[in-house]
Amino acid sequence: MAFSEKRENNGAAEDSNHSRLIKLREFDDTKLGVKGLVDAAVAKVPEIFRISNNNKHQLPSDLDHSSSGSVLTIPTTAAAAAVRREIVGGIRGSCEEWGFFQVVNHGIPEGILDEMIQGVRRFHELDPEIKKRYYTRDLISGFFLVSNFDLYRSAAASWRDTMGCVAAPDLPPPEQLPDATRDILIEYSKQVKRLSKTILELLSEALGLEPNRLNQLGCGAGQLLLGHYYPACPEPEVTIGVTDHTDASFITILLQDQIGGLQVLHRNKWVDVQPRKGALVVNLGDLLQLVSNDKFISVSHRVVPKRIGPRISVACFLRPLIHKGDTDSPPVYGPIPELLSEENPPVYVEADVREFMRIHSSRGLDEPSPLQHFRV
Repeated sequence: MAFSEKRENNGAAEDSNHSRLIKLREFDDTKLGVKGLVDAAVAKVPEIFRISNNNKHQLPSDLDHSSSGSVLTIPTTAAAAAVRREIVGGIRGSCEEWGFFQVVNHGIPEGILDEMIQGVRRFHELDPEIKKRYYTRDLISGFFLVSNFDLYRSAAASWRDTMGCVAAPDLPPPEQLPDATRDILIEYSKQVKRLSKTILELLSEALGLEPNRLNQLGCGAGQLLLGHYYPACPEPEVTIGVTDHTDASFITILLQDQIGGLQVLHRNKWVDVQPRKGALVVNLGDLLQLVSNDKFISVSHRVVPKRIGPRISVACFLRPLIHKGDTDSPPVYGPIPELLSEENPPVYVEADVREFMRIHSSRGLDEPSPLQHFRV
């Protein structure tokens, strides 16, 4: 190719990128998110949401089969030792084979689960002028609304809006939470904090560790609670609800409604995670893969859009507690020593969590996991 042709091609690419950036800013500046597009009765998915030809692998055309995954009953502290061993064995098998499982008998009343779903829906369907007050890309403190965390970094925007806040160690003050979801957000966060401690105990045992090991490491000290809203999509075949990714957390506890759309990657095939009334989905994140030295693997997952909706889900990400301020020493995580031996040497160096999260937030959601930066 002649130099002039290269220059022309580079110029065309720059023009295309600049045009896309303008469209992204125009969308972002409305502060109305994808819900605003649906309210405007768009008949076509806008260009910024369309998956390009070289990214067709993101489209939901390669579904293998449906599965609800392993459905496990969380034992009470008074459960017989044999029952607990059976549950721990089930969790171990699910983590090694799938990277996720569903839990029932978790102690959160079904009425609270239903009200949490409704609370997320009420907020996202508020008057647009009220919601605009919460729209921001500063997700550090307070309650927020945003559409696409990686809007300016991803190859294609996802058909999803998100509300959320830090839930642990503490929620924002009640007066900072919107009326539409305040009471249930406070109650649900309390319930999930209790449940997360139990799940981390069971995961510790599944790894062959003392029950309190992961809790002692602070794996649930920080929690981020997000309420996702996936509006009905006029062209679900050309876009994605949320792109293929792994979570940066230790684990994610997910509540989803009955519409469906969540898929996990299993043996290079996408598998539907069928909604189960009253159940919660637990999927493993990158940090658990790191501390388990690859014994448990972070699972890739995505959400496919649908013509019906909205689909609503609530995700609680269990992560380290990262203090604000440059003088604070961030937590450092590496493979847990008890899991290492001559036959099983460390495959990761210790990771500064602040750096780990910086890498995670600086990339598009569909780009490689931060784990690759910390491999030996």
